[in-house]
Amino acid sequence: MKKSGKCPKCGSVNILFIPGKVGAYGTGNNIPIGLTTLSSVLVERYVCCKCGFSEEWVDISDIEKLEKKYGK
Repeated sequence: MKKSGKCPKCGSVNILFIPGKVGAYGTGNNIPIGLTTLSSVLVERYVCCKCGFSEEWVDISDIEKLEKKYGK
């Protein structure tokens, strides 16, 4: 959906983009990787308004941080 602009499940182009953010007490679209909310990795969400399918994306520059914290 991020790249194609349409839902891979139902084909709808009615897609919502929900940006990653860090709110009070760590709320929002993020993955904690440190002791403070400032060190969180943001997660972008795309949601199909027709069928409810959703996908989440993390910026490629944050992948190394996630691997370091949650490793294999």
